[in-house]
Amino acid sequence: MAFVLGAVLASTDPVAVSALARRLSLPVRMQTLVQAESLFNDGTSLVLYQIAISLAVGGTAGMAATGILLHGMGEFAVLAGGGVLVGAVVAAGVIVVRRRITDPVLETVAALVTPYAAYLLGETFHVSGVTAVIVAGLVIGARRSRITTAQTRLHLHSVYQTVVFVLESVVFGLIGLELPELVRATGHPGHWLAAALAVTGTLIAVRVAWVFPLSAAYQWRRGTRRPAWPVPAVVSWAGTRGVVPLAAALSIPPTTASGTALPQRDLVLVVTAAAIVISLVAQGFTLEPLARLAGFGQAGAAYPGHEETVARLRLAEAGLARLNELADNGTTPDAVIDRIRAGLQARIGTTRDRIDQDPDTEPEALPEKELRADLIAAENAELSRLFEDGTISAATRSRLQRSLDLEVTRLADRQR
Repeated sequence: MAFVLGAVLASTDPVAVSALARRLSLPVRMQTLVQAESLFNDGTSLVLYQIAISLAVGGTAGMAATGILLHGMGEFAVLAGGGVLVGAVVAAGVIVVRRRITDPVLETVAALVTPYAAYLLGETFHVSGVTAVIVAGLVIGARRSRITTAQTRLHLHSVYQTVVFVLESVVFGLIGLELPELVRATGHPGHWLAAALAVTGTLIAVRVAWVFPLSAAYQWRRGTRRPAWPVPAVVSWAGTRGVVPLAAALSIPPTTASGTALPQRDLVLVVTAAAIVISLVAQGFTLEPLARLAGFGQAGAAYPGHEETVARLRLAEAGLARLNELADNGTTPDAVIDRIRAGLQARIGTTRDRIDQDPDTEPEALPEKELRADLIAAENAELSRLFEDGTISAATRSRLQRSLDLEVTRLADRQR
Protein backbone atom coordinates (compact mmCIF):
# COMPACT_ATOMS: atom_id res chain seq x y z
CA MET A 1 0.00 0.00 0.00
CA ALA A 2 3.00 2.31 0.44
CA PHE A 3 3.82 1.59 -3.20
CA VAL A 4 0.22 2.46 -4.09
CA LEU A 5 0.48 5.76 -2.21
CA GLY A 6 3.75 6.64 -3.94
CA ALA A 7 2.33 5.85 -7.38
CA VAL A 8 -0.79 7.92 -6.66
CA LEU A 9 1.18 11.01 -5.57
CA ALA A 10 3.78 10.77 -8.34
CA SER A 11 1.62 12.80 -10.72
CA THR A 12 2.17 16.59 -10.77
CA ASP A 13 -0.13 19.40 -11.84
CA PRO A 14 1.10 22.25 -14.11
CA VAL A 15 -1.89 24.51 -13.39
CA ALA A 16 -0.01 26.65 -10.84
CA VAL A 17 2.82 27.36 -13.29
CA SER A 18 0.39 28.04 -16.14
CA ALA A 19 -1.49 30.56 -14.00
CA LEU A 20 1.77 32.14 -12.83
CA ALA A 21 3.06 32.44 -16.40
CA ARG A 22 0.13 34.72 -17.25
CA ARG A 23 1.32 37.25 -14.65
CA LEU A 24 5.09 36.89 -14.79
CA SER A 25 7.53 36.66 -17.66
CA LEU A 26 8.42 33.01 -17.08
CA PRO A 27 10.62 31.56 -19.83
CA VAL A 28 8.78 29.56 -22.46
CA ARG A 29 11.23 26.70 -21.95
CA MET A 30 10.32 26.50 -18.27
CA GLN A 31 6.59 26.43 -18.98
CA THR A 32 7.03 23.72 -21.61
CA LEU A 33 9.27 21.69 -19.31
CA VAL A 34 6.79 21.70 -16.42
CA GLN A 35 3.79 20.91 -18.66
CA ALA A 36 5.59 18.11 -20.52
CA GLU A 37 6.86 16.70 -17.23
CA SER A 38 3.33 16.66 -15.83
CA LEU A 39 2.07 14.74 -18.87
CA PHE A 40 4.90 12.21 -18.56
CA ASN A 41 4.30 11.87 -14.82
CA ASP A 42 0.59 11.23 -15.38
CA GLY A 43 1.35 8.31 -17.68
CA THR A 44 4.13 6.70 -15.65
CA SER A 45 2.45 7.19 -12.27
CA LEU A 46 -0.82 5.62 -13.42
CA VAL A 47 1.00 2.66 -14.98
CA LEU A 48 2.90 2.17 -11.72
CA TYR A 49 -0.38 2.58 -9.87
CA GLN A 50 -1.92 -0.22 -11.92
CA ILE A 51 1.02 -2.51 -11.03
CA ALA A 52 0.86 -1.55 -7.34
CA ILE A 53 -2.86 -2.22 -7.17
CA SER A 54 -2.45 -5.65 -8.77
CA LEU A 55 0.18 -6.53 -6.14
CA ALA A 56 -1.85 -5.13 -3.25
CA VAL A 57 -5.13 -6.74 -4.28
CA GLY A 58 -3.68 -10.03 -5.54
CA GLY A 59 -1.31 -10.42 -2.63
CA THR A 60 2.44 -11.09 -2.66
CA ALA A 61 2.58 -13.85 -0.07
CA GLY A 62 5.43 -16.23 -0.70
CA MET A 63 7.12 -13.93 -3.23
CA ALA A 64 10.66 -12.75 -2.57
CA ALA A 65 11.57 -9.09 -2.93
CA THR A 66 13.56 -9.84 -6.09
CA GLY A 67 10.61 -11.71 -7.58
CA ILE A 68 8.26 -8.81 -6.84
CA LEU A 69 10.70 -6.34 -8.43
CA LEU A 70 11.19 -8.43 -11.59
CA HIS A 71 7.45 -8.99 -11.86
CA GLY A 72 6.81 -5.26 -11.57
CA MET A 73 9.45 -4.36 -14.15
CA GLY A 74 8.16 -6.91 -16.63
CA GLU A 75 4.58 -5.78 -16.16
CA PHE A 76 5.60 -2.12 -16.57
CA ALA A 77 7.32 -2.91 -19.90
CA VAL A 78 4.26 -4.78 -21.19
CA LEU A 79 1.75 -2.17 -20.01
CA ALA A 80 3.71 0.86 -21.25
CA GLY A 81 4.93 -0.65 -24.52
CA GLY A 82 1.54 -2.07 -25.38
CA GLY A 83 -0.13 1.22 -24.51
CA VAL A 84 2.16 3.11 -26.87
CA LEU A 85 1.35 0.70 -29.70
CA VAL A 86 -2.41 0.82 -29.12
CA GLY A 87 -2.36 4.63 -28.86
CA ALA A 88 -0.49 4.95 -32.15
CA VAL A 89 -2.94 2.62 -33.93
CA VAL A 90 -5.97 4.50 -32.58
CA ALA A 91 -4.43 7.86 -33.55
CA ALA A 92 -3.78 6.67 -37.10
CA GLY A 93 -7.39 5.53 -37.49
CA VAL A 94 -8.82 8.72 -35.98
CA ILE A 95 -6.69 10.92 -38.25
CA VAL A 96 -8.01 9.11 -41.33
CA VAL A 97 -11.60 9.51 -40.13
CA ARG A 98 -11.36 13.15 -39.03
CA ARG A 99 -9.83 14.23 -42.33
CA ARG A 100 -13.10 13.23 -43.97
CA ILE A 101 -15.40 14.96 -41.45
CA THR A 102 -16.47 18.50 -42.29
CA ASP A 103 -19.21 19.05 -39.71
CA PRO A 104 -17.81 20.70 -36.52
CA VAL A 105 -20.37 18.94 -34.29
CA LEU A 106 -19.49 15.49 -35.63
CA GLU A 107 -15.78 16.22 -35.33
CA THR A 108 -16.25 17.38 -31.74
CA VAL A 109 -18.02 14.11 -30.93
CA ALA A 110 -15.19 12.16 -32.58
CA ALA A 111 -12.63 14.10 -30.54
CA LEU A 112 -14.47 13.40 -27.28
CA VAL A 113 -14.90 9.69 -28.07
CA THR A 114 -11.25 9.18 -29.07
CA PRO A 115 -9.68 9.02 -25.56
CA TYR A 116 -12.37 6.61 -24.34
CA ALA A 117 -11.84 4.40 -27.40
CA ALA A 118 -8.07 4.38 -26.84
CA TYR A 119 -8.50 3.56 -23.16
CA LEU A 120 -11.02 0.76 -23.71
CA LEU A 121 -8.96 -0.77 -26.50
CA GLY A 122 -5.86 -0.69 -24.31
CA GLU A 123 -7.70 -2.36 -21.43
CA THR A 124 -9.13 -4.96 -23.83
CA PHE A 125 -5.59 -5.99 -24.80
CA HIS A 126 -4.49 -5.84 -21.11
CA VAL A 127 -2.07 -2.96 -21.61
CA SER A 128 -2.06 0.56 -20.19
CA GLY A 129 -5.15 2.42 -21.34
CA VAL A 130 -3.76 5.66 -19.87
CA THR A 131 -0.60 5.40 -21.97
CA ALA A 132 -2.73 4.69 -25.04
CA VAL A 133 -4.75 7.85 -24.39
CA ILE A 134 -1.63 10.00 -23.95
CA VAL A 135 0.07 8.68 -27.10
CA ALA A 136 -3.11 9.05 -29.16
CA GLY A 137 -3.50 12.63 -27.92
CA LEU A 138 0.11 13.52 -28.72
CA VAL A 139 -0.04 12.08 -32.24
CA ILE A 140 -3.39 13.66 -33.08
CA GLY A 141 -2.41 16.99 -31.48
CA ALA A 142 0.72 17.19 -33.63
CA ARG A 143 -1.47 17.00 -36.75
CA ARG A 144 -4.41 19.01 -35.46
CA SER A 145 -3.93 21.93 -37.84
CA ARG A 146 -4.04 19.58 -40.84
CA ILE A 147 -7.16 17.63 -39.91
CA THR A 148 -9.41 20.33 -38.43
CA THR A 149 -10.89 23.63 -39.55
CA ALA A 150 -10.90 26.96 -37.72
CA GLN A 151 -14.59 26.61 -36.88
CA THR A 152 -14.02 23.14 -35.42
CA ARG A 153 -11.11 24.32 -33.28
CA LEU A 154 -13.27 27.11 -31.82
CA HIS A 155 -16.01 24.62 -31.07
CA LEU A 156 -13.60 22.10 -29.53
CA HIS A 157 -11.98 24.71 -27.30
CA SER A 158 -15.29 25.68 -25.74
CA VAL A 159 -16.39 22.08 -25.28
CA TYR A 160 -13.08 20.99 -23.74
CA GLN A 161 -13.15 23.78 -21.18
CA THR A 162 -16.64 22.73 -20.06
CA VAL A 163 -15.83 19.01 -19.95
CA VAL A 164 -12.60 19.49 -17.98
CA PHE A 165 -14.33 21.78 -15.48
CA VAL A 166 -17.20 19.32 -14.94
CA LEU A 167 -14.91 16.29 -14.54
CA GLU A 168 -12.58 18.04 -12.10
CA SER A 169 -15.55 19.31 -10.10
CA VAL A 170 -16.97 15.78 -9.89
CA VAL A 171 -13.66 14.35 -8.64
CA PHE A 172 -13.22 17.01 -5.95
CA GLY A 173 -16.88 16.66 -4.97
CA LEU A 174 -16.59 12.90 -4.56
CA ILE A 175 -13.49 13.10 -2.39
CA GLY A 176 -15.18 15.82 -0.34
CA LEU A 177 -18.18 13.58 0.27
CA GLU A 178 -15.97 10.67 1.33
CA LEU A 179 -13.51 12.58 3.51
CA PRO A 180 -15.60 12.95 6.71
CA GLU A 181 -16.22 9.22 6.93
CA LEU A 182 -12.63 8.41 6.03
CA VAL A 183 -11.27 10.76 8.70
CA ARG A 184 -13.46 9.13 11.33
CA ALA A 185 -12.32 5.68 10.21
CA THR A 186 -8.62 6.55 10.47
CA GLY A 187 -8.89 7.51 14.14
CA HIS A 188 -7.01 10.37 15.80
CA PRO A 189 -6.34 13.31 13.41
CA GLY A 190 -2.75 13.55 14.56
CA HIS A 191 -2.04 10.13 13.07
CA TRP A 192 -2.98 10.90 9.45
CA LEU A 193 -1.91 14.56 9.66
CA ALA A 194 1.62 13.58 10.70
CA ALA A 195 1.70 11.04 7.89
CA ALA A 196 0.50 13.64 5.35
CA LEU A 197 3.12 16.18 6.47
CA ALA A 198 5.86 13.55 6.29
CA VAL A 199 4.77 12.39 2.83
CA THR A 200 4.48 15.96 1.48
CA GLY A 201 7.89 16.88 2.91
CA THR A 202 9.38 13.80 1.27
CA LEU A 203 7.80 14.68 -2.09
CA ILE A 204 9.27 18.18 -1.99
CA ALA A 205 12.71 17.04 -0.75
CA VAL A 206 13.03 14.31 -3.38
CA ARG A 207 11.99 16.69 -6.15
CA VAL A 208 14.54 19.31 -5.10
CA ALA A 209 17.25 16.65 -4.72
CA TRP A 210 16.51 15.47 -8.27
CA VAL A 211 15.96 18.74 -10.16
CA PHE A 212 18.99 20.73 -8.93
CA PRO A 213 21.71 18.13 -9.73
CA LEU A 214 20.06 17.33 -13.06
CA SER A 215 19.90 21.02 -13.97
CA ALA A 216 23.53 21.54 -12.91
CA ALA A 217 24.67 18.58 -15.02
CA TYR A 218 22.77 19.93 -18.00
CA GLN A 219 24.30 23.41 -17.60
CA TRP A 220 27.81 22.01 -17.17
CA ARG A 221 27.33 20.03 -20.36
CA ARG A 222 26.47 23.26 -22.16
CA GLY A 223 29.70 24.87 -20.89
CA THR A 224 28.34 26.87 -17.94
CA ARG A 225 30.91 27.10 -15.14
CA ARG A 226 28.56 28.28 -12.41
CA PRO A 227 25.10 26.72 -12.79
CA ALA A 228 22.24 29.19 -12.34
CA TRP A 229 19.70 28.47 -9.61
CA PRO A 230 16.53 30.43 -10.62
CA VAL A 231 15.09 27.98 -13.16
CA PRO A 232 15.65 24.77 -11.14
CA ALA A 233 14.35 26.51 -8.02
CA VAL A 234 11.03 27.42 -9.67
CA VAL A 235 10.74 24.07 -11.45
CA SER A 236 11.42 22.07 -8.29
CA TRP A 237 8.89 24.14 -6.31
CA ALA A 238 6.27 23.79 -9.06
CA GLY A 239 5.52 20.14 -8.26
CA THR A 240 2.06 20.66 -6.78
CA ARG A 241 -0.41 17.78 -6.83
CA GLY A 242 -3.87 18.06 -8.36
CA VAL A 243 -6.87 16.19 -9.66
CA VAL A 244 -5.10 13.11 -11.11
CA PRO A 245 -3.90 11.79 -7.70
CA LEU A 246 -7.43 12.32 -6.35
CA ALA A 247 -8.96 10.33 -9.19
CA ALA A 248 -6.40 7.54 -8.75
CA ALA A 249 -6.99 7.39 -4.98
CA LEU A 250 -10.75 7.18 -5.45
CA SER A 251 -10.34 4.18 -7.77
CA ILE A 252 -8.47 2.07 -5.19
CA PRO A 253 -10.61 -1.07 -4.73
CA PRO A 254 -12.04 -1.58 -1.23
CA THR A 255 -11.31 -5.34 -1.06
CA THR A 256 -8.58 -7.79 -2.01
CA ALA A 257 -8.94 -10.71 -4.39
CA SER A 258 -9.92 -12.95 -1.47
CA GLY A 259 -12.78 -10.63 -0.48
CA THR A 260 -11.20 -9.18 2.66
CA ALA A 261 -10.96 -5.42 3.22
CA LEU A 262 -7.92 -3.83 1.62
CA PRO A 263 -5.69 -2.75 4.52
CA GLN A 264 -4.86 0.95 5.00
CA ARG A 265 -7.08 2.04 2.08
CA ASP A 266 -8.79 4.73 4.17
CA LEU A 267 -5.44 6.06 5.37
CA VAL A 268 -4.08 6.24 1.80
CA LEU A 269 -7.11 8.26 0.66
CA VAL A 270 -6.91 10.68 3.59
CA VAL A 271 -3.14 11.15 3.26
CA THR A 272 -3.52 11.72 -0.51
CA ALA A 273 -6.19 14.40 -0.04
CA ALA A 274 -4.22 16.08 2.77
CA ALA A 275 -0.97 16.01 0.78
CA ILE A 276 -2.72 17.65 -2.18
CA VAL A 277 -4.17 20.41 0.01
CA ILE A 278 -0.82 21.00 1.74
CA SER A 279 1.08 21.18 -1.55
CA LEU A 280 -1.49 23.51 -3.14
CA VAL A 281 -1.42 25.85 -0.14
CA ALA A 282 2.27 25.72 0.76
CA GLN A 283 3.71 25.64 -2.76
CA GLY A 284 0.89 27.39 -4.62
CA PHE A 285 0.95 30.54 -2.44
CA THR A 286 4.76 30.74 -2.28
CA LEU A 287 5.54 29.99 -5.93
CA GLU A 288 5.01 33.58 -7.11
CA PRO A 289 7.25 35.15 -4.40
CA LEU A 290 9.91 32.56 -5.22
CA ALA A 291 9.65 33.36 -8.94
CA ARG A 292 10.03 37.08 -8.23
CA LEU A 293 13.01 36.39 -5.95
CA ALA A 294 14.53 34.36 -8.77
CA GLY A 295 14.28 37.40 -11.06
CA PHE A 296 11.18 36.61 -13.08
CA GLY A 297 8.57 39.32 -13.51
CA GLN A 298 10.69 42.16 -12.08
CA ALA A 299 10.98 45.68 -13.40
CA GLY A 300 12.30 45.83 -16.92
CA ALA A 301 10.91 42.46 -17.91
CA ALA A 302 8.45 42.15 -20.71
CA TYR A 303 4.89 42.60 -19.55
CA PRO A 304 2.60 39.55 -19.55
CA GLY A 305 1.38 38.95 -23.08
CA HIS A 306 4.49 40.41 -24.73
CA GLU A 307 5.25 37.08 -26.40
CA GLU A 308 1.73 36.89 -27.81
CA THR A 309 1.90 40.49 -29.05
CA VAL A 310 5.17 39.84 -30.90
CA ALA A 311 3.65 36.73 -32.46
CA ARG A 312 0.60 38.72 -33.60
CA LEU A 313 2.93 41.21 -35.27
CA ARG A 314 4.78 38.43 -37.11
CA LEU A 315 1.48 36.93 -38.31
CA ALA A 316 0.22 40.26 -39.62
CA GLU A 317 3.53 40.92 -41.38
CA ALA A 318 3.41 37.47 -42.99
CA GLY A 319 -0.13 38.15 -44.20
CA LEU A 320 0.90 41.53 -45.63
CA ALA A 321 3.87 39.97 -47.44
CA ARG A 322 1.63 37.34 -49.01
CA LEU A 323 -0.90 40.02 -49.99
CA ASN A 324 1.83 41.96 -51.80
CA GLU A 325 2.77 38.81 -53.72
CA LEU A 326 -0.85 38.34 -54.81
CA ALA A 327 -1.11 42.00 -55.77
CA ASP A 328 1.87 41.63 -58.10
CA ASN A 329 0.11 38.80 -59.94
CA GLY A 330 -2.71 41.12 -60.93
CA THR A 331 -5.42 38.47 -60.46
CA THR A 332 -7.27 40.35 -57.71
CA PRO A 333 -9.00 43.75 -58.09
CA ASP A 334 -6.98 46.65 -56.71
CA ALA A 335 -9.88 47.83 -54.55
CA VAL A 336 -9.96 44.50 -52.69
CA ILE A 337 -6.17 44.49 -52.28
CA ASP A 338 -6.16 48.04 -50.94
CA ARG A 339 -8.96 47.35 -48.47
CA ILE A 340 -7.26 44.26 -47.03
CA ARG A 341 -3.86 45.98 -47.00
CA ALA A 342 -5.28 48.87 -44.99
CA GLY A 343 -6.66 46.46 -42.40
CA LEU A 344 -3.35 44.60 -42.08
CA GLN A 345 -1.35 47.81 -41.82
CA ALA A 346 -3.69 49.04 -39.07
CA ARG A 347 -3.15 45.77 -37.16
CA ILE A 348 0.62 46.07 -37.57
CA GLY A 349 0.61 49.66 -36.32
CA THR A 350 -1.54 48.86 -33.28
CA THR A 351 0.57 45.83 -32.41
CA ARG A 352 3.83 47.77 -32.66
CA ASP A 353 2.39 50.41 -30.34
CA ARG A 354 1.67 47.70 -27.77
CA ILE A 355 5.22 46.34 -28.09
CA ASP A 356 6.71 49.82 -27.59
CA GLN A 357 4.48 50.46 -24.57
CA ASP A 358 6.10 50.86 -21.15
CA PRO A 359 6.16 47.34 -19.59
CA ASP A 360 5.60 48.84 -16.11
CA THR A 361 2.13 50.06 -17.11
CA GLU A 362 -0.85 47.90 -17.94
CA PRO A 363 -2.11 48.14 -21.53
CA GLU A 364 -5.12 50.47 -21.60
CA ALA A 365 -8.17 49.88 -23.69
CA LEU A 366 -8.03 51.94 -26.85
CA PRO A 367 -10.94 54.28 -27.58
CA GLU A 368 -11.73 52.45 -30.82
CA LYS A 369 -12.13 49.22 -28.85
CA GLU A 370 -14.70 50.84 -26.59
CA LEU A 371 -16.43 52.29 -29.64
CA ARG A 372 -16.48 48.91 -31.36
CA ALA A 373 -17.91 47.29 -28.20
CA ASP A 374 -20.75 49.82 -28.17
CA LEU A 375 -21.43 49.18 -31.85
CA ILE A 376 -21.57 45.43 -31.26
CA ALA A 377 -24.06 45.98 -28.44
CA ALA A 378 -26.25 48.00 -30.84
CA GLU A 379 -25.94 45.27 -33.48
CA ASN A 380 -26.97 42.65 -30.91
CA ALA A 381 -30.04 44.68 -30.01
CA GLU A 382 -30.99 45.08 -33.69
CA LEU A 383 -30.43 41.35 -34.29
CA SER A 384 -32.82 40.50 -31.45
CA ARG A 385 -35.41 42.95 -32.82
CA LEU A 386 -35.21 41.43 -36.32
CA PHE A 387 -35.75 37.95 -34.92
CA GLU A 388 -38.63 38.98 -32.66
CA ASP A 389 -40.33 40.75 -35.58
CA GLY A 390 -40.07 37.62 -37.69
CA THR A 391 -37.83 39.27 -40.28
CA ILE A 392 -35.11 36.61 -39.96
CA SER A 393 -35.19 32.93 -39.04
CA ALA A 394 -33.58 31.28 -36.01
CA ALA A 395 -30.83 29.79 -38.20
CA THR A 396 -29.93 33.22 -39.61
CA ARG A 397 -29.94 34.72 -36.14
CA SER A 398 -27.64 31.96 -34.87
CA ARG A 399 -25.09 32.51 -37.65
CA LEU A 400 -25.07 36.29 -37.21
CA GLN A 401 -24.89 35.95 -33.42
CA ARG A 402 -21.83 33.72 -33.78
CA SER A 403 -20.11 36.37 -35.92
CA LEU A 404 -20.79 39.05 -33.31
CA ASP A 405 -19.62 36.76 -30.50
CA LEU A 406 -16.37 36.07 -32.33
CA GLU A 407 -15.82 39.80 -32.71
CA VAL A 408 -16.37 40.31 -28.96
CA THR A 409 -13.87 37.53 -28.26
CA ARG A 410 -11.30 39.16 -30.53
CA LEU A 411 -11.72 42.48 -28.72
CA ALA A 412 -11.30 40.76 -25.33
CA ASP A 413 -8.13 38.99 -26.55
CA ARG A 414 -6.67 42.28 -27.78
CA GLN A 415 -7.32 43.90 -24.39
CA ARG A 416 -5.42 41.06 -22.70
